[in-house]
Amino acid sequence: MSTPPRALDALDRQIVAALQRDGRASWTEIAEQCGATLPTVTRRGQSLLTSKALRVGVSSDINSPGVADLFVLRIACRAGTQVAVAKALAQRTDLRFLCLVTGGSDLLAELVCRRADSMHVRQINEILAIDGVEGCESDLVLHAYKVSQHWAQGATSSRESSTELIREPHVCDPSHFDETDLLVLRELRADGRASFRSVADAIGVNESTVRRRFEAMRDRGCAWVLTLVAAPALGFESEIILNIKVAPTRIDAIAGELASYVGVRYLAATLNGTLMCEVIMPSSEDVFTFLTEGLGRIDGVLGWSASVELLTVKRGFLETPWWLDAVDEAPAPA
Repeated sequence: MSTPPRALDALDRQIVAALQRDGRASWTEIAEQCGATLPTVTRRGQSLLTSKALRVGVSSDINSPGVADLFVLRIACRAGTQVAVAKALAQRTDLRFLCLVTGGSDLLAELVCRRADSMHVRQINEILAIDGVEGCESDLVLHAYKVSQHWAQGATSSRESSTELIREPHVCDPSHFDETDLLVLRELRADGRASFRSVADAIGVNESTVRRRFEAMRDRGCAWVLTLVAAPALGFESEIILNIKVAPTRIDAIAGELASYVGVRYLAATLNGTLMCEVIMPSSEDVFTFLTEGLGRIDGVLGWSASVELLTVKRGFLETPWWLDAVDEAPAPA
């Protein structure tokens, strides 16, 4: 796991939590939530954004460019080439997620492939052609049960509050987007806090059109504001990817139970019959509690394999601002 650019104090963490609730909230709104003065919150927030501790961008549904499938890629690299391969992969706009991991693979990625395109071409002619890549296993994601961006809100192994309604992610159809929508998304992807006026000026429409289009996409669940922050900066030591083997007749029931845990950030069913589950916990002890008192006791769970997320490169199509500094600052081998 990477070292955050700088330690975050209590107020910094409040600001981050507020931005995870709404990355476009005004500094005035955030100051009210944090119980701090506007100048202080504005100064701290801007510092977090410029120091590479934080990034706010806009992500969108995988179907925005056309009907698409999502594939999980497990990539093996030649010794010593993992970072170089990650740098090459990070440039791909079709990767929604990318991280360095432990276990049988070196890199884990999510690749979006339009159904009009060839997955064979993507995997064989492009991914395997990257210098350093020695193998790539792919698995099709059949159904997403949970995608949570609010893990900083005290995520532990405990269940979601009874007042917290767990909704499966909305599946958008390409018809939900037109050319103007895609232009709005393009401008806000890099800076999720950009003003609607600046976006309007960039794409040649009026401000009210940008506001109306973005809010409609957001309300439908076809676009969302994503606040990226290094988990260790908020005191979370453990980010784990679990591949859970389950009894076929129990997939939905098991997914429903797992989705109720705050620390489960992502949960999806894959073609090979497993549930892919991303878990974030404050400590290894919390992971142990989740495995022994939670996952291990669910009827129909047959076993699992796990990988530790060492360094997140991309999430929600957005590149994390700290990952390159983390690998550049790593000590050279003796």
